[in-house]
Amino acid sequence: MGVFQKGGQAKLSAMTAKRVFLASPRGYCAGVERAVATVEKALKKAGAPIYVRKQIVHNKHVVERLQAQGAIFVDELNQVPDGATVVFSAHGVAPGVRSEAAGRGLHTIDATCPLVTKVHNEARRFAGQGLQILLIGHAGHEEVEGTQGEAPQSITLVEHPDDVPNIEIDGSKGIAWLSQTTLSIRETEETVSKLRERFPTLLDPPRDDICYATSNRQLAVEQIAKEADVVIVVGSKNSSNSVRLVEVAKVGGAKAAYLVDHAGEIDPSWLGGADTVGVTSGASVPEDLVQGVLARLVDLGFPPAVEQVFTKESLSFSLPHELR
Repeated sequence: MGVFQKGGQAKLSAMTAKRVFLASPRGYCAGVERAVATVEKALKKAGAPIYVRKQIVHNKHVVERLQAQGAIFVDELNQVPDGATVVFSAHGVAPGVRSEAAGRGLHTIDATCPLVTKVHNEARRFAGQGLQILLIGHAGHEEVEGTQGEAPQSITLVEHPDDVPNIEIDGSKGIAWLSQTTLSIRETEETVSKLRERFPTLLDPPRDDICYATSNRQLAVEQIAKEADVVIVVGSKNSSNSVRLVEVAKVGGAKAAYLVDHAGEIDPSWLGGADTVGVTSGASVPEDLVQGVLARLVDLGFPPAVEQVFTKESLSFSLPHELR
């Protein structure tokens, strides 16, 4: 049951012996809901098997459930038979991947999150204006690889604020910055601040690239962490936004924070001496996994969770045009 003030803000509960606070918003965002629904609808429309390039979203339980329905996940298109149907994951792909699929005669369905597509469009626009682009993100992440592929000659990756002094770039025609959508808000702000100190004419994207869901979940766990001895984040280790939630919880004041894929990964020793536990989940996590964690906490002697609602989300995205 949620705890509300006017305007949807949470009022933290009064002190009790033991408490569990459940952050809201948490779990599935609009882009993840769209991506999972895309694979499910494609399976119903075309029948199994449907191929999916990379994990549709970064959660192993979601992937396993879709595999059970007939989805086959592959790393690259050369693992997909000619003429088959393939879904591009929510993280997006580079133009070269699209060209390869067309050349192979593959039937493609694009489940790229529209907020990632926005970053791709910005990369093409900035590059088309002759600007050099500083892309803040994590090397090797599918989203970053897709964005880099839009303008490989114009993009330089910046992974951390400490990387800024070592950037080698010709900014004579102007420099702009973009970011991966699932980064830490605070660290990205620090990186941009340092970039602006070094490159005073640095151009901003039209709107913040970090997605609304990433921001909302970080701000919610930041509030929970102020009172929590321990924060448990439900999410897979390859989920960037889930890993960031652990970092935010630690910086926000929690004495400890842990990332678990499911309730079975909770080590009871983490909770020794803890009176207040905060729980949240990454943007690709099904709610039943969160409920499993809450049930495990009850088994370990904690009371039922009190949901702390910090904002409400109503955004939704339509399915890819291939399925409408």
